[in-house]
Amino acid sequence: MARLRRCLLVLLLVPLFAVPESAAAATSSFRGVNWADARDNYVDGWVIPTGLTAGDSYDSVRGKADGIITGFQTKLGANTVRLPINPQSVNSDWWGRYKGAADSALSHGMKVIFGYWEANKDGFVDDGGAWNTMWDKVTADYGGNGNVYFEPMNEPFGYSLNAWVSLCSTWLSRHSAIPRGRVLISGTGYNDNVTGVGAASALTGTLLSLHFYGFWASDTTRSAWTANLSNRLGSYSSRTIIDEAGAPMTTGLDYSAGHQDGNNFTAYFAATTDLARSRQMGVVYWPGLRSGDTYSITRQSGSGLETNNATGVTQLRWGWGL
Repeated sequence: MARLRRCLLVLLLVPLFAVPESAAAATSSFRGVNWADARDNYVDGWVIPTGLTAGDSYDSVRGKADGIITGFQTKLGANTVRLPINPQSVNSDWWGRYKGAADSALSHGMKVIFGYWEANKDGFVDDGGAWNTMWDKVTADYGGNGNVYFEPMNEPFGYSLNAWVSLCSTWLSRHSAIPRGRVLISGTGYNDNVTGVGAASALTGTLLSLHFYGFWASDTTRSAWTANLSNRLGSYSSRTIIDEAGAPMTTGLDYSAGHQDGNNFTAYFAATTDLARSRQMGVVYWPGLRSGDTYSITRQSGSGLETNNATGVTQLRWGWGL
């Protein structure tokens, strides 16, 4: 996630004008969590989400994932998991084993979002050839499963809007057998604004993904955060999944009603979940599980999970419409 690295640039990209609210939304069926690598997903090597190890067999990954996925469902009410991929992971023997995580989620009736993280941390696809090979393999393995969704790139901040639309158009043409409604196109910058990609006719019919974090501003009221998020969505709420949003869950903050305004993070999280609920947008929390991350809403406990903040869970479920 590289929060500090992104903060200043995101502030510079925030629109300064208000935009009208979108029409009725259609992404609220995504009640998700990110299952992330403890090192962050920007790794030059295999991505290995918390709880898995590089030495795991397919059966071991599948068994460990069964406990974690069940925890996401029973402790949170999640029905979607976002999994990181990169060419190093997919174009190697790790892929045949790592697929156990996705297969576990699918066997539990979950949706799966595969998202590409680059390793160079410069906002560009690292190697176009390896990236294409990766996506050819992933779509060949999971393109026929209607519960699997594909996000060509996470946080494409190196690209201009036109260059990013062009790259996504090429991806859509190469993988034209995948219905556009199962492709998530990241917003520009750090996934922080979907108005440009939403308006691009070349991307018509795709879903859009937005990231939104409380460290991007210092506001302490829900109204200020609601305006901030609304500007980033423009009129495209109906196509948008907020597939990264999160706040500290291990520091004792109280996210319950009556304790929201007055604190940067509680006001932010209340505004985000309130707007998602009112516009019926999907939210994929960052992270559902990641060791060493104060934002992690769960932690491992035996073969399963426990939650880190009951009020945070309640507020997230509110945003999911539960």
